[in-house]
Amino acid sequence: MSTGGARRAIVRIGRHACGVAVLSQRGKTALRQCRRPGPRSFPAHAPAVLAHGRAVPLAPHQTNTPTMSNQDTFPDQPNEPAASVSRRGFLKLAGVSSLATAAGGLAAARAAASNPDGTPEQVHLTWGNDPTSEVVISWASLAPAVNPRARIVADGEPARTVHGVQRLYTDGLNGETVFTYHARVHGLKPDTRYRYEITADNDSNAAQPFSANFSTAPRGRAPFRFTSYGDLATPNGAWVLSSPQSRFAVQAVEQFQPLFHLLNGDLCYANLNPAHQPEVWRDFGNNNQTSAANRPWMPCPGNHEIEFNNGPQGLDSYLARYTLPENGTHFPGRWYSFRVSSVLFVSLDADDVVYQDAAAFVGGPAPLVPAASTGRPPIEPGTSFYVRGYSNGEQTRWLERTLRHAAHDDDIDWIVVQMHQDALSSSKTGNGSDKGIREAWLPLFDRYGVDLVLCGHDHDYERSYPVRGCNHRAGVDAKTGEVVETLQPRPVGSNDPDRTKFDTSHGTIHLILGGGGTSAPLDVYGENPSTGFAQAKVFTKPNRPMPGTAPNTFVRQPADALEDAIWSARRDTGTGYGIAVFDHDPGKPGGQTTITMRYYHAPGADQHPTAQYELFETIELSKKRRER
Repeated sequence: MSTGGARRAIVRIGRHACGVAVLSQRGKTALRQCRRPGPRSFPAHAPAVLAHGRAVPLAPHQTNTPTMSNQDTFPDQPNEPAASVSRRGFLKLAGVSSLATAAGGLAAARAAASNPDGTPEQVHLTWGNDPTSEVVISWASLAPAVNPRARIVADGEPARTVHGVQRLYTDGLNGETVFTYHARVHGLKPDTRYRYEITADNDSNAAQPFSANFSTAPRGRAPFRFTSYGDLATPNGAWVLSSPQSRFAVQAVEQFQPLFHLLNGDLCYANLNPAHQPEVWRDFGNNNQTSAANRPWMPCPGNHEIEFNNGPQGLDSYLARYTLPENGTHFPGRWYSFRVSSVLFVSLDADDVVYQDAAAFVGGPAPLVPAASTGRPPIEPGTSFYVRGYSNGEQTRWLERTLRHAAHDDDIDWIVVQMHQDALSSSKTGNGSDKGIREAWLPLFDRYGVDLVLCGHDHDYERSYPVRGCNHRAGVDAKTGEVVETLQPRPVGSNDPDRTKFDTSHGTIHLILGGGGTSAPLDVYGENPSTGFAQAKVFTKPNRPMPGTAPNTFVRQPADALEDAIWSARRDTGTGYGIAVFDHDPGKPGGQTTITMRYYHAPGADQHPTAQYELFETIELSKKRRER
């Protein structure tokens, strides 16, 4: 979409500036007056033009890490009409040009309703290094908490207190300091129900502190359930890409009562609301607390976790809030693994390998001007925060070591990978597939027998056939029609679309689970106009921001190649919203082990948010159980 019809917007982020937000939709430009902040709010003003974008390598751009440590030394909102982008016009094929933020004042008003103190909020759990014995309780407060702590007890055990370690950062755009706390609880018993409460000396609810329950993972081979989706956003319609469906998505997790939930990136889209990033994260955390306080929510970073001026990879907001299993590399928190029963879960940061850049982006015509208190210079139009290759291969080397070890561990039957971006997606109105993942990681998935890959990014549901290996030079340039290399994944076994049982020892199944709760469902899929068969867009190279039609504006182009999606088995054309529920059966010695996946979607949610999720499809994955 072009912002050619938009007036130059005020984009200074500071206490005394307020202007207009430019929201492009279907090629039109709407101007929305931003709201004045309440007494405690941090600057509410005009919008920077930050987009959910297209593939773009970042021009040389320096970012400095705000005050923050990521080491262990260390209410309910109303349903409002969303500041949304229509499903068909979603950034005009997922980000051809920029989307300016629509700033809202609800978070500021809520923050101003009481004096900031150490009262816990945004409570969530994550697994420690061993889910049978270690859980991390995390929360935030609006002001520094005095003596933050968690108290944990189980039936028949004495209560114990674990002190929360403060971790903070200062947002590099609006200057707000965020206070988070992490209590790492060791020495828990496997498969045990625990009750906990969290408080502080300056907790206004100290007489009745926040409390919840969780269960540790079972030891050894045992059945369990987990759930997954990505692209959640918040229920606060004042924020770009947020929708009331986000609340129902969180409730859906609780309906299915999993041991834990996998959140496949693009958590809250704070980087599309650059003047209010901490407030967006706050709304996200308080919404998720309904479920995440009761069971670990295990995230991976997506392109919308990458924020200007918030660390070398833009992940300071994300890393401040989550304490995740250690990976032993120079990049803690970006990727990790954990094991439950005989299933190894591997969480990756695909921003490190993808060609597409859909992260923070200033589309113009005005620069993004941080609050004066940050001391940061303006971010000029055409700047895109592109982080491909940031680990210099360290993540991929870690991944190979992890998969190689799992392949030789007879206690591991299954390998499930989560990441945000997609190696196999035939979305037409979304992003599509990325050759960067196919180059870097699919050969490792083949070599070491990865069973499932769970992604988000495109706001829909799609399932692949089991795939292994690739067909060479099976794609064409989207503009010229010339043959190009896309490394087209090759399906194995029967290509019967009604087939529901699969032996994943022969190939990897990829699932797109991007139907969390955004205001932009994208359940429209590619089709080859000549044959009528499924077709996929593929990023095979990085696309830099290009000049737009209006002066001093920039756009990011869609995927550069097309291929027949011979690997696509099932696509949900009825709605973009849904949740996947996985039940693991470890089987008996000498027999088969299974994972049954049931995908529930929310028909009608594209038009009206709904709490009603209905079964869309069931598949069963099976393989021979390994024995020592």
